[in-house]
Amino acid sequence: MLTAIAAAALFVTTVTAADNDFISVWTAPGAKPLNFVGKKVAAVVIVDSLDLQMSAEEALAREITARGPIAVPSYRIVPREDLKSADRAKGWFERAGIQGMVIMRVLGTDKQKVYSSVVYTSAYYANGWDYYGYGWTSVYPIGGGRTETSITVETLLYDLSNGSPIWAGVTRTTDPKNATTYMSELAKDIGKKLKDAKLAK
Repeated sequence: MLTAIAAAALFVTTVTAADNDFISVWTAPGAKPLNFVGKKVAAVVIVDSLDLQMSAEEALAREITARGPIAVPSYRIVPREDLKSADRAKGWFERAGIQGMVIMRVLGTDKQKVYSSVVYTSAYYANGWDYYGYGWTSVYPIGGGRTETSITVETLLYDLSNGSPIWAGVTRTTDPKNATTYMSELAKDIGKKLKDAKLAK
C-alpha cells in the first residue's frame, strides 16, 4: 500500500520542475509495509484552491489505485462545507470505508523552519484526524506574484486502523514553474524515499 501511497501528491505532467530538497524525513519506529491492496485509501491535498485540490487529488488517486488500493479523492467523499472539520470529515470517511489516508499540505512560502523527528510524535501529528483538522486551519497558497518563491511542503502517510502516522517528509523547492508539475515531481521523489526506508517496493 505504501508503494501506492508513496505518490503523496501526484499530478502527472511532463513539464520540467524545480528540484525538491528533503529537509526532514521521518519513519515510525518499527514501521513495515502495509497491505492495502483492494482497500480504500483517501487522497487528501490541503491547498487554498479548490480547482488545484480536485485535480491534484484525482491524479493522486489514479496513481494509488494503479498500485493496488482503491483510492478516493477526499472532495468526492466529503461535502465542501464539511471538508475542513476533522470530526465531520471523519464520519464521511468512516461511512465510505476508508482505511488509509495520504495528506499533503503546503506549510508556507519563503519561510524557513527547522524540523526534527520529535514533531511527528507531538499532539497534532500523533493521530490522523487531529492532523486533518489542524492542517485545514493552516492552508497556504502556492505561488503568487514573486520572481522567486521557496515552497515548503509536508507529506504524511497514516494508517486509519489506529490513526497513527507511518512516514513523514518535508521538502523545500525554489521557484517551481508550475504547481501541477511541481507536485508530480514531488510525488516521485517521495516514492524514492519510501523505497529507501523499505516501506515501498
